[in-house]
Amino acid sequence: MIELYESQRAMRNMRKAAMQRGVVAILDVGSSKIACLVLRFDGSDPADDGIGSLAGQSGFRVIGAATTRSRGVKFGEISSMGETERAIRTAVQAAQKMAGIRVDHVIVCFSGAGPRSYGLAGQVDVMGVTVDEQDVARVLSSCDVPDFGFGREVLHAQPVNFALDHRSGLDDPRGQIGNELACDMHMLTVDAQAIQNIAHCVKRCDLELAGLASSAYAAGVSALVEDEQELGAACIDMGGGSTGVSIFMKKHMIFADTVRMGGDHVTSDISMGLQVPTATAERIKTFYGGVVATGMDDREMIETGGETGDWEHDRRTVSRAELIGIMRPRVEEILEEVRGCLDAAGFDHLPSQQIVLTGGASQIPGLDGLASRILGHQVRLGRPLRVHGLPQAATGPGFAGAVGLSLFAAHPQDEWWDFEIPVDKYPARSFKRAVQWFRDNW
Repeated sequence: MIELYESQRAMRNMRKAAMQRGVVAILDVGSSKIACLVLRFDGSDPADDGIGSLAGQSGFRVIGAATTRSRGVKFGEISSMGETERAIRTAVQAAQKMAGIRVDHVIVCFSGAGPRSYGLAGQVDVMGVTVDEQDVARVLSSCDVPDFGFGREVLHAQPVNFALDHRSGLDDPRGQIGNELACDMHMLTVDAQAIQNIAHCVKRCDLELAGLASSAYAAGVSALVEDEQELGAACIDMGGGSTGVSIFMKKHMIFADTVRMGGDHVTSDISMGLQVPTATAERIKTFYGGVVATGMDDREMIETGGETGDWEHDRRTVSRAELIGIMRPRVEEILEEVRGCLDAAGFDHLPSQQIVLTGGASQIPGLDGLASRILGHQVRLGRPLRVHGLPQAATGPGFAGAVGLSLFAAHPQDEWWDFEIPVDKYPARSFKRAVQWFRDNW
């Protein structure tokens, strides 16, 4: 636990060093593509004084961007180190070439790795004096950490709500006077091996790891508008190999999970159903795909040109209705799994229940209507926020994670390790069950 704390702190210091040098690379390691953005900071201090609130997007511009087809990544986790390393090198070198500058530090986001969310609570006495940094450190260290099991690591540990005496909902209690300081914290643990593999892969590419974040979190940061982050909303980030689910409230992420299915599974269903190669299935999905069939679709025929060289065998047609019949069951299955995640999180108890779909696979026509039927809430399609210098090709939903990670790099929310918690006061592991505090507190 202490070792993890130190490694997270070391990454935070590395990020500060990169910011002082003025450039940092953002790497979104996905199952279907690896995206790299090179950011230049304009010298204004991006550190926000408040605790944890998501700040604006000032302070940087994108000066390089590149994507490459992902190899060696399945379900958002590295399955082949060598192939992933080559893909990361390709993306980073191309982005560096466009930026005309060498980058040493990268901040990485990834999906998968079996995330689990915990709501923790802590409380300390401050004896009627002004709350300072040490008091915040003390209240964070008083949180009861559940025994989250061997082989798991804490990826995020963010204070999401402070209460001073009977006043709850404080963003930052420092400088205020009271007797009793309480804190709610959201902690996200992931499979330790996935983190170690990514760190090792980045090191093999001769890069310094300056930060790690969950893709579901990054996508929510960029695809949810400010009101949604404040009042309560879920972001569903539909990638190639996995679908990330994150819930935001009061501008903080309070829950995250992953469904181990995404757009690649729809492609593979088309490939098997129509007996065509994967590349052809991907093209058919992109140009003709959908999930809602009308009478017109029986008459719209699609050429399934193959690659066997046998012209007669390859020259087949299928109706669009048949294609939709193959795609829809898988998309429904993904959305049913997402609904299970939202139910487990108690999403129905939040005051606002907006759902935003983003990620490359969210572009299937008719998906928003089907999603609102299955999830039973208001659903909209989300694109990432516009950031300075982002090329037009990188403004689509498939870049929600990369853009969100850029915002996270410029204005990271406060985490547990940002406060000087003495090692002997480091939270003791207890078996207290993690409570879903956001049901009660908001």
